[in-house]
Amino acid sequence: MARVAALVPDLMFASRIEETLRAAGHDVVVVPAIEAIEAQGGADLVIADVAEIDLSALQRAASPVLGFYSHVDVDTRRRAEAAGVDVVVPRSRMAREMPELVDSLLG
Repeated sequence: MARVAALVPDLMFASRIEETLRAAGHDVVVVPAIEAIEAQGGADLVIADVAEIDLSALQRAASPVLGFYSHVDVDTRRRAEAAGVDVVVPRSRMAREMPELVDSLLG
């Protein structure tokens, strides 16, 4: 079981992430900012909506980062990759393949 922190302002999608990853055996916490991850004891993986958060904050993450974005927003994907996000996928792929994507980053 891994500790996963989700930086996802969309409460409906954050709920889906929590539900899906808890069913896969992970401990999931939704946080409002990267600083909250450290305050809660860190995380093995960070999931972030890269269109809605400060990408420079993700550079401080001590864990691998799985980012997602709207498939039509290619510029956001490029900025996230340039900021060092480990894996950046469209939101639809995130919804379809979330457990597999998480497992691939956790090794």
